[in-house]
Amino acid sequence: MTDTPAPQTPGTTTPVLQIRDLHVDFRLESHTVHAVRGVNLAVHAGETLAVVGESGSGKSATALAALRLNPEPPCVYPRGEVLLDGADILHRPERALRRLRGSDISMVFQDPMTSLDPLQRCGHQVSEVLRLHGGHSRQEARTAALEALADVGIPDPERRYRQYPHELSGGLRQRVMIASALVGRPRVLIADEPTTALDVTVQRQILDLLTDLRERHGMAVVLITHDLGVVAETADRVVVMRHGEVVESGDVEQVFARPAHPYTRALLDATPRLEPAA
Repeated sequence: MTDTPAPQTPGTTTPVLQIRDLHVDFRLESHTVHAVRGVNLAVHAGETLAVVGESGSGKSATALAALRLNPEPPCVYPRGEVLLDGADILHRPERALRRLRGSDISMVFQDPMTSLDPLQRCGHQVSEVLRLHGGHSRQEARTAALEALADVGIPDPERRYRQYPHELSGGLRQRVMIASALVGRPRVLIADEPTTALDVTVQRQILDLLTDLRERHGMAVVLITHDLGVVAETADRVVVMRHGEVVESGDVEQVFARPAHPYTRALLDATPRLEPAA
């Protein structure tokens, strides 16, 4: 991909994405689930912010709220703002949100096998983002998609462009998902458990890829994960969530060295460590 913006030093500018006092409710027939309660977070250009917590902590609901992708109904947003460059996007009309998704803010989901359309060739699914959101011609979108596939380290992009998802390995499918998320040159990339179900070697490759792309393109990255090892290796700052609330946040080194909340300490204590041989 060409015309890449110069990377920026994290923390030196106004946050690209800022979430303020976000509340996410799921109103079911019998009761209401308060999935997210008063969450605040921010991420700058060129920075990786990790949002960590156990299943059910509200981290994915928070991430989906940034693009307003939680299913409506039953989801409602009783309070809060999602600010992109200081402007609230949470309460914009759906048509305006569609223009932002893929161009200003994109998301990589957990499982590429269920996120990719099994009946569509991989390259078409990448180029379709530009056809739908960018107004590109078919040939322009195809050229950009091939560049995006090469940019995420997919060998022989011409061949992979023509293949279907089931013909690719899990690692290559995840790279296709990342290419699809990046082809519109978003300023914010949200990655929701991007290494789930991948083997350890491929996990490392995907995480290295995300770090490389962030540095080369100056993106802000929000990494949703339950893996503190991933946080330690890839993130600049961390937000710890529990029961829909932020219980701790700060620089990764600071939080890991001196966790202030008992839940954070419990998560760290539960992380496997390699002990030296006796």
